[in-house]
Amino acid sequence: MHDTAAPPLAHDERPGHIVAGLTGLQIRAARAILRLSAADLAKRCGLSYAAVQRAEAVDDMPNMQSRNLAAIKATLEEAGVVFLETGETKN
Repeated sequence: MHDTAAPPLAHDERPGHIVAGLTGLQIRAARAILRLSAADLAKRCGLSYAAVQRAEAVDDMPNMQSRNLAAIKATLEEAGVVFLETGETKN
């Protein structure tokens, strides 16, 4: 059974700035919906293929720099994916 709680928040390198969590499971699902390979996602967000693989290797929030996680999230959102918080709906 998967935990349905919202993913934790990650602090990025700017003082006081917080990036909403993104899980490896969400990254894999979003990439599949977009029909992107991990290599394509890596290229689009300016990360290494290995970094994307490590992020996707866990179901929970990956242990990576928050700026890299934010880059993945922004890239997926630019491609049309909408991430919702637990209980949030999109009208």
